[in-house]
Amino acid sequence: MTRLPIAALAAALLAAVPAAAAPADDFLAALRPLCGKAFAGRIVTEEAADSQFAGKPLVMHVRECGPDGVRIPFHVGDDRSRTWVLTRTAAGLRLKHDHRHQDGSEDRMTQYGGDTAAPGTAARQEFPADAHSREIFLRDGLKAAVDNVWAVEVHPGRIAAYELRRPNRHFRVEFDLTRPVEPPPPPWGAE
Repeated sequence: MTRLPIAALAAALLAAVPAAAAPADDFLAALRPLCGKAFAGRIVTEEAADSQFAGKPLVMHVRECGPDGVRIPFHVGDDRSRTWVLTRTAAGLRLKHDHRHQDGSEDRMTQYGGDTAAPGTAARQEFPADAHSREIFLRDGLKAAVDNVWAVEVHPGRIAAYELRRPNRHFRVEFDLTRPVEPPPPPWGAE
C-alpha cells in the first residue's frame, strides 16, 4: 500500500471540497435579479446638505449587469449625471462614481470611490475612499471627503440602499424593491 504524504492528502481533500462563495459574489448575485429594473427611492437621513434632493423623484436603474459588475444610474429629477459602478476585484468589490455632463463628457469630480476593505456580507458592502479619491477631493478643497465610506445594500424583495458616511455627515437613500417603476432614460454619457 502506497502512503501519501500528509500535505498531499490534505491538498487532495481540500480540492474535493467546493469553495464557499465570497460575500462579494453573493452580493452581486443579489443584484442580478434586479437588472433592467428601476426603483423609486427616498432620502431617509435628515441633513441640510441633502436639500438638493428635496422634492425630486429619486430613481435607481440597475441598467447593466455583467459577470464581474453592475452599473446603476441614479437619477435625481431630470439630472441623469450619476452612475454607481460596482465591479468585482480579486479581493472583493470596487465602487466608483461615474459623473457626466449632459453632453456625455466627464465631470471634473468623477471616478471617485474605493475598494472593500473587509469581506462585507451578501446584503451590505462598504467602500472606504481610495487614494485616487482622496487626491481629487483634496485637489478640489473637499478635505472632509477624504474620510468618506460609501455603502451599498441589497435586501431582496425589500429594499436597496446607498449610503455615505464620514465624521459629521450621513446620507442614505433607500429604494423600494417591492414596486418597480418605469425605467428612466439612459444616463448622460451612455452609449
